[in-house]
Amino acid sequence: MTHYDLLILGSGSGNSLITPYWDDKKVAIVDGGIFGGTCLNVGCIPTKMFVYPAQLAGSTAEAKRLGVDLEFKGARWEEIRDRIFGRIDAISEGGRKYRVELENVDLYAEFATFTSPKSMVTATGKEITADKVVIAAGSRAVLPDIPGIDLPQVHTSDTIMRVDFPQRVVVVGSGFIAAEFANIFHSLGANVTQLSRSGQLLRGHDPLISERYTADASKRWSVRHATPTAIESATDGSVVVRYEDPSDGASQASEIPADVVLFATGRVSNVDRIDPEAAGFDVADGILSVDDFQRVLSNGEPLEGVFALGDVSNDYQLKHVANREARVVIHNLEHPDDLRATDHRAVPSAVFTHPQVASVGLTEPQARELAAQEQWPEGELAIAVQDYGSTAYGWAMEDQTGFVKLIARRSTGEILGAHLMGHEASNLIQPLVQAMVFGTDAHSLARAPFWIHPALMEVVENALLSLNTKDSGAL
Repeated sequence: MTHYDLLILGSGSGNSLITPYWDDKKVAIVDGGIFGGTCLNVGCIPTKMFVYPAQLAGSTAEAKRLGVDLEFKGARWEEIRDRIFGRIDAISEGGRKYRVELENVDLYAEFATFTSPKSMVTATGKEITADKVVIAAGSRAVLPDIPGIDLPQVHTSDTIMRVDFPQRVVVVGSGFIAAEFANIFHSLGANVTQLSRSGQLLRGHDPLISERYTADASKRWSVRHATPTAIESATDGSVVVRYEDPSDGASQASEIPADVVLFATGRVSNVDRIDPEAAGFDVADGILSVDDFQRVLSNGEPLEGVFALGDVSNDYQLKHVANREARVVIHNLEHPDDLRATDHRAVPSAVFTHPQVASVGLTEPQARELAAQEQWPEGELAIAVQDYGSTAYGWAMEDQTGFVKLIARRSTGEILGAHLMGHEASNLIQPLVQAMVFGTDAHSLARAPFWIHPALMEVVENALLSLNTKDSGAL
């Protein structure tokens, strides 16, 4: 049995916990996956490195509308792929090597389970204990239990980026991972078919986002209201995806050939793989229960010196949330008498598809439910939708799809939610996030700062003005 001052389960955001404070202390990192975690190796970073060349490839269609003749002659997929993973793999291996070479850090490159709140046993039987424990074990992709799911042509987001370029791609799912990969492969020249169980894409977003994005995507690649039932090998090395299409009210069996099939049907926390019951950890809906200070709960009470962060303790599944929680845990590990809480207000998210999507706060149905619960007077909920095409820069772009939707409380100007679809939505949303965090009302945000003219950001300004919330006195 080996004892440590700190045991970290996971090498993603958990890896950042090893500050100079631990230089004279013993630290263990336990991770049976690729060093660096999901975001670095198979998630947000490499996907966006594919998104950017896909954006360039897709710009030819936009240019034609504006009188500029550009021709897409194809993409050098192998070159793109090898450039991306030449950088990613080097960072992952460099991080692993750096940690291994530290005298005070031991890396256990294997999976482990808890035997008590502060003790674990690894897959090879090594017993580890620690004074303080941080659980940052992340999440994994899930696959349905259907015939053919184990065929080599079937992938999740963990493996799809390393394949040779496929000419025919079937994407199963309707969330952000499916949206991003469908756009990547379509833009780079593949024939894409997307199967959605509900027929609506990005249905976890505001209904207007889902409605307009589904309509836009359906013009670019085939979107089918369907559920896959089996995958079968074909004689030429491809596969046939069998699915049921309930769109006409009666389920009809159909099939479609594909070179690869991507299942982007969600991710699940790795909590079930670490034996939380043996440690007495509270688990709700598959994730660890934690308090505001990220301390793991047992029978409703926080365990001293046991913390959790990221996908094992929240359902956001966002790297920026895990990073924020990691900073909180860093402080709380080093200052146990001065604990800080994680502020989960106004957590934004973005989908790097085309067009981009970004959201923060309540959707319209959620806001209406809140208004009903709080018995707000009629008209208290203010909603504004501003099209990109209503601004000068939108004219320049001849934009026909982008919009900003804002939801606020009329009497106070409190911004309750923001939902954007269009060019650079992930950037345009940021001042709205700041306003929600710092309590700036819509009237003041619209009138107090200067908004550069004729920048695209004016669409946010105009949406704020259209809310017609209470006058705060700002000009």
